[in-house]
Amino acid sequence: MTDKYGDPIGEAIQAFSTTKKPGDIIVSSDICDDDIIPVEVLFRTYDEMPDLEKTALDLVKGKVLDVGAGAGVHALELMDRGFQVEAIDLSPGAVKYMKGKGIPARDEDFFDLKDEKYDTLLMLMNGIGIAGKLSNLEKTLRHAKSLMNKGGRLICDSSDIKYLYEDEDGSMWIDLNTEYYGNFRFQMKYKKEKGPWFNWLYVDFDNLFKAAKNVGLKATRVYEQDDHYLAELTF
Repeated sequence: MTDKYGDPIGEAIQAFSTTKKPGDIIVSSDICDDDIIPVEVLFRTYDEMPDLEKTALDLVKGKVLDVGAGAGVHALELMDRGFQVEAIDLSPGAVKYMKGKGIPARDEDFFDLKDEKYDTLLMLMNGIGIAGKLSNLEKTLRHAKSLMNKGGRLICDSSDIKYLYEDEDGSMWIDLNTEYYGNFRFQMKYKKEKGPWFNWLYVDFDNLFKAAKNVGLKATRVYEQDDHYLAELTF
């Protein structure tokens, strides 16, 4: 983080962990209206997790890297199951909280990782969005593959957000000047804390499948609900 920007996710996690008072993280977009993430969602228990996430956790094998781990709810559940788990997040506040819960966590960029190997890479809550743009997806998956042991897997979820561009009559409007309708820019805010604007990708399964195939990974859709899906990419 630079001095110009704060750590809204970390601030929200730290605040809720001490006060237990609910609050909202505001997610601003350059395309659609502001959205909110209730802070307490980041602290959900296993029983409170949607079926998609429970399915994802059941697919985990071996040594795990939880990418963009937030408050570490998935990491904690996997550690309780006896898995060796490491977590990374770019929020210093989130990493501090996870360390306090006994999770081996680091404030590190996924793309800076090298010379490390895992059996499972976990990217939930649309963690594959770190690709930023569709044109960066193959590069992201290639890097993920470099961190996977042979026989390893990348478990991720995303959404086909085509519905955002549909009119009531079923027709679609899409800016033809954009590369892909799932390329977004977001900014997170919590109270007075603002993070930087960042690129984030929502990718439909067909494009994920093609990108995976091009880098030597096999993508399988293992769960689907409405426009949201869970995928397992195996090496």
